[in-house]
Amino acid sequence: MARDWRAMPNDLTARVLTALDSARAETEASLIEWLRIPSVSAQPAHAPDCRKAAEWLGEQLVALGFQAGLRETPGHPVLIATHPGPGPEAPHVLIYGHYDVQPPEPLELWTSPPFDPAIVPGPRGQRIVARGAVDDKGQVMTWLAALRAWNSAAGGPPVRVTVLVEGEEEIGSPNLDRVLREERELLSADIAVISDTNMWDPRTPALTVSLRGLAYVQIDLRRGERDLHSGLFGGSAGNVLNLLTEILGELKDAEGRVQIPGFYDGVAEPDAAQRAAWAALDFDESAFLAAQGLSVPGGEAGRGALERLWARPTADINGIWGGYMGEGSKTVIACEGHAKLSCRLVPGQDPQKIVEGIRAFVQPRLPADARFGLQVFGLAPGIAMATDSPWMTAAREVLEEEFGRSAVLAGGGGSIPVVSSLKGILGLDSLLMGFGLDDDQVHSPNEKFELACLHAGGRSHARLLAALAGAR
Repeated sequence: MARDWRAMPNDLTARVLTALDSARAETEASLIEWLRIPSVSAQPAHAPDCRKAAEWLGEQLVALGFQAGLRETPGHPVLIATHPGPGPEAPHVLIYGHYDVQPPEPLELWTSPPFDPAIVPGPRGQRIVARGAVDDKGQVMTWLAALRAWNSAAGGPPVRVTVLVEGEEEIGSPNLDRVLREERELLSADIAVISDTNMWDPRTPALTVSLRGLAYVQIDLRRGERDLHSGLFGGSAGNVLNLLTEILGELKDAEGRVQIPGFYDGVAEPDAAQRAAWAALDFDESAFLAAQGLSVPGGEAGRGALERLWARPTADINGIWGGYMGEGSKTVIACEGHAKLSCRLVPGQDPQKIVEGIRAFVQPRLPADARFGLQVFGLAPGIAMATDSPWMTAAREVLEEEFGRSAVLAGGGGSIPVVSSLKGILGLDSLLMGFGLDDDQVHSPNEKFELACLHAGGRSHARLLAALAGAR
């Protein structure tokens, strides 16, 4: 007989939390085991490791009563697992994560081997150091530990659960949308829960309620048929690198405003209440920059730090090259120049129109003998989540219960494309409840996850499952 999710004992969540706390050593050991699998999606040599990482997680879920299977793609497989929970009338939660990790290079900067996890002391207690420790295997482990505790204390979760874990997030999720479309019926749910974001600080939880989108392009310029001797042709032949840098030098005005035509179309101004909420967070931009060896902020003049990070679009040159770049000197006038340009977008901006604006910015600045190409690598809109939904209310309540303080409703300066895909393809809103910290060195050597954050994340997910059972 199915359990009645509406009539659970009042002390059930307490029993689940006790089970979770008792299993801390098991949780840490499981994470270490999974982190040992070098599931680097960007490197073909690690394709077997990516499959092994997916299979490892599937086995863990099967042991908890889930039905699990891999969906094959042209790249790395997607794991989908389902649990009926207490019955068909219970709310249905989709939990997303990714098992792939970034390449570990440069290896010489690691204090321990990147796929030989080390638990070491830190200023806030012990931490686990390994590639994938927080992005995203450690954060996946927070909800896996919660599911284990619910299974131990109650025989299963208090809601219907579908797990979706991919292996290509770190390379842009090229095959995920197809899986979402093909498995639309199976993946249909009431709400998606994602742990791949940060807390506000080590003691203060956060829910990310907006994400910037992305328009990522490469500008390719060519002028002439070949590189030329700068002594024989300098002063007569046009230099494509001079041209490229002149154009890019006009990308922003003296106040930091981006000059791409139509760039700010659709960008909303924050209201007074939003500005007051940001001010109340007392964000220390000087300390934020100092941790990265910087002291002078960039961005638009006259805008607050959090507004620039969360609510304003940006345009940044990510790479520029051409001509001779080897050791020593070679005096040439280059015929080719290239630059990578990324624009972080806020809700209301159309990524395709931004690409068209980049074309309209570059083309009129070219002389007649220059050729211009534009490669588009990624497009994703900015997205904002409703802050007054029953799901968001439940998440805010459980985080306050766990941490003893209100969760910050934070903006996300980066992009999580799956959030847009879940909304556009499945019609699903997302709860972004993460437990990383700004100093976790994501994508860098010595990536780490504080054990305090790991276990608090597990407890928060355990509470969240109980709260979501009655949220609709």
